[in-house]
Amino acid sequence: MKKIIAVEEGLSSVIKDSLAGAEYEIVKPGGSDKVDATVVTGMDMNVMGMQDISNNHPVIDARGKTAAQIIEDL
Repeated sequence: MKKIIAVEEGLSSVIKDSLAGAEYEIVKPGGSDKVDATVVTGMDMNVMGMQDISNNHPVIDARGKTAAQIIEDL
């Protein structure tokens, strides 16, 4: 069964295509209740250090990473 990965809108199509090619199902954040991981751009920096959203899956910051590095993190 494919893992479901929520991918933030700002990520390049190269990264999205690489994830899809690596047998991951790609959805938008909030598009599925059963997400195995979320990949974010890192653009929305939490400067206050506050977190008001909790989830039970890893969140991967794609900033400065290649598609291969993101897949390795998954």
